[in-house]
Amino acid sequence: MIEARDSSSIYEVPLDYHRQGLDAEVLAVFGIENPPPPDLSKWQTISDRITNPDGEVTIAVVGKYTVLKDAYKSLIEALNHGGLANSVKVHLDWVESEAFEGEDGAAAARLDGVHGILVPGGFGERGAEGKIRAAQFARERAVPYFGICFGLQMAVIEVARNVAGIKDASSTEFGPAKNPLVGLMTEWVQGNERIKREAGGDLGGTMRLGAYEAVLNPGSKVAEIYDGVTVSERHRHRYEVNIGYRKAIEDAGLKFTGLSPDGVLPEIVEREDHPWFVGVQFHPELKSRPFAPHPLFASFIAAAKEQSRLV
Repeated sequence: MIEARDSSSIYEVPLDYHRQGLDAEVLAVFGIENPPPPDLSKWQTISDRITNPDGEVTIAVVGKYTVLKDAYKSLIEALNHGGLANSVKVHLDWVESEAFEGEDGAAAARLDGVHGILVPGGFGERGAEGKIRAAQFARERAVPYFGICFGLQMAVIEVARNVAGIKDASSTEFGPAKNPLVGLMTEWVQGNERIKREAGGDLGGTMRLGAYEAVLNPGSKVAEIYDGVTVSERHRHRYEVNIGYRKAIEDAGLKFTGLSPDGVLPEIVEREDHPWFVGVQFHPELKSRPFAPHPLFASFIAAAKEQSRLV
């Protein structure tokens, strides 16, 4: 009998089954004799890092679907992978972004003491102002910030309003905008093909889906993180940062360090005057694995680990 016991972690399951002899029983069924011992060293390393971490970090996830955490399942695992890469335990502090849309100072009171802030993807205007305030808090307090998809867009709008002086900066996702820092792109290039869409078209058809390449600035933080200047990442979004505002945003300190190969679509932004402030238009969590943590998550948690030793 092989028991399906509860395990302390999903990554402990292979070791638990090995301890019960499941692998030996399977080999016996197929008549395989004198097999070499299994190499479970990678799984054991993961187990050891989970059981005996070298510290702990708290990451505030400022989102709009926090009451249904399964909506962020890939993100949760990618953050845990970043923890494994740095031998630290990652505590997630789930923050409903709408909580910051009332009185001034709400974001500071709620986020004070966290070691990193992550603003994930999302759709629609609800909770957007709270995400903007989270990005502002991270920028002003030098707290590691990771903006993914919508989180990138809100970081751009934040710096446009509060640093570049474009007070009415907004996204056309929220309605007509005098200064549309984020808008619905009507065409882009994928490989050798030009893709077009209509603003009033079918919602599914208006999304930029799948893998797209980005070209990184040599010498940038993200080029160092990726150890290269060309990456391919998975996308799932409708709206894009408006490249027409690039100079104003870069003059305010937020650099466009990753662009589509044709130079039209901003893919990555970062601050050079900040310990770790990166926004990406794509979803790196979808490519992270326990044995191969995504480099952005590994670097983000490393920065949070450093932050935990400063506070």
